[in-house]
Amino acid sequence: MFLIFSLQVLSGCGVYDGTEIHEASAILVHLSRGGAEVQMYAPDVPQMHVIDHSKGQPAEAESRNVLVESARIARGKIASLAKLTTADHDAVIFPGGFGAAKNLSTFAVDGKDCKVNREVERVLKDFHKAGKPIGLCCISPVLAAKVLSGAEVTVGHEEEEGGKWPYAGTAGAIKELGGKHCVKEVTEAHVDTKNKVVTTPAFMCETELHNIFDGIGAMVKNVLKLTGK
Repeated sequence: MFLIFSLQVLSGCGVYDGTEIHEASAILVHLSRGGAEVQMYAPDVPQMHVIDHSKGQPAEAESRNVLVESARIARGKIASLAKLTTADHDAVIFPGGFGAAKNLSTFAVDGKDCKVNREVERVLKDFHKAGKPIGLCCISPVLAAKVLSGAEVTVGHEEEEGGKWPYAGTAGAIKELGGKHCVKEVTEAHVDTKNKVVTTPAFMCETELHNIFDGIGAMVKNVLKLTGK
């Protein structure tokens, strides 16, 4: 058994303006159980804005840095995404949270016409070109749909179903971005074997935390399997 060197790309700290913390933690737990050694990265750029998570409203007078905020989750062990070298890693995983749609891309504002952070785009294209697996969960599959033409991803179901899938409209946006959307349950992961892209819905679904944890586990397990180690 060879040691797998994986990395996780963060987008800040906190669901409404950065990385979804439960998702990032779940990914780390499942990678640890899978025997992977993990390095954390984030873009060294300003956040789109800052949200007061106790009120769910923008904190107008505040500004924060994505790398600095991401360091909270990484316990300080983090590097700028600009320093990431694909050759040194076997796989990359992107947790969700609105930071993926606000700081790693402009999807939250521009939808199908969004732009992706140039370092994020570089990493996705480099891993894809190298045939190394890419994992994404929650809203972050839109990054793959935008950058990797024709990629198959899931954000869960395509109908809200009485509020169980409140962000179901994202499936349509993925199709507009040029991706293919595949319906999956929250505990499942979709594996695009051609592109080595693995996705799971996570908090796109209103459900118990353990279901989200299990879905992320399925995603991580398949990402590690695709490394071939």
